[in-house]
Amino acid sequence: MNIGMIGLGRMGANMAQRLMQGGHQVVGFDLNAQARSELETKGAQSRDSLPALVTALAAPRVLWLMVPAGEITDSTLNALLPLLNAGDTVIDGGNSYYKDTLRRARQFAGKDIAYVDCGTSGGVWGLAEGYSMMVGGDEAVVERLRSIFETLAPGKDKGWSRVGPVGSGHYVKMVHNGIEYGMMQAYAEGFAILQQKKEFALDLHAIAELWRYGSVIRSWLLDLTADALQKNPQLSGIAPYVVDSGEGRWTVDEAIELNVPAPVITQSLIERLRSRDKDSFADKLLSAMRNEFGGHPIKKE
Repeated sequence: MNIGMIGLGRMGANMAQRLMQGGHQVVGFDLNAQARSELETKGAQSRDSLPALVTALAAPRVLWLMVPAGEITDSTLNALLPLLNAGDTVIDGGNSYYKDTLRRARQFAGKDIAYVDCGTSGGVWGLAEGYSMMVGGDEAVVERLRSIFETLAPGKDKGWSRVGPVGSGHYVKMVHNGIEYGMMQAYAEGFAILQQKKEFALDLHAIAELWRYGSVIRSWLLDLTADALQKNPQLSGIAPYVVDSGEGRWTVDEAIELNVPAPVITQSLIERLRSRDKDSFADKLLSAMRNEFGGHPIKKE
């Protein structure tokens, strides 16, 4: 198929390469000229504007967005909408909030343009290993795009699926990332306990390696943890500051809205927020309260 890839960051550029390796023709667009040039060295074409990209694709067009969720996705889609015709298809492969996806799909449906949401997991390893894709959209449209998903997935019949109507792909990916938050937090806390047991002088990388085989807690996240501990056993130079990109918050919001208890995912989100507070007023007040009721000493800054 002929595909326009909008957004040539690490994920978008790697997905474009995997599509080309599978025999698809890719035309890329990114505001960054260097990103366009690098894709061209891999054998793809690129264009320096959205109108030029759309013109380069034969109708009916297929355009895949890999841009940051939120305002950038909205502005890109708003610029793209008047350039497209009935029968074209837009795939949002980013981490968009599913309610935004539903709104955007209605907007494109008004021009008879198909809108597909594809929650995409795989990160920097996707080029070699393939991507896990949670696809939402009209069944006939997704079937028409099957060869794209089969090429990007780890295998034709594994690692991707149409999970439901438009919006459901990003919804499933949102919960996927919420689960990821909880798993990461559990690994981080467990290894922190091991690291603190100084009398045993435990080799954390060796422990991660042994857990990778036969253990009930083995996973790809554990593989990556072992990798990180081998490269930097003391985690030197890494600030204890953990970013969240939104999906964990949305998952917690959804759990509350649906009256579903999700304490692990919720607490893992709170821990990420806590990691950013270098001058915690709450902790200072806790210390002051202990001093007030029990005369416990206050540690001075």
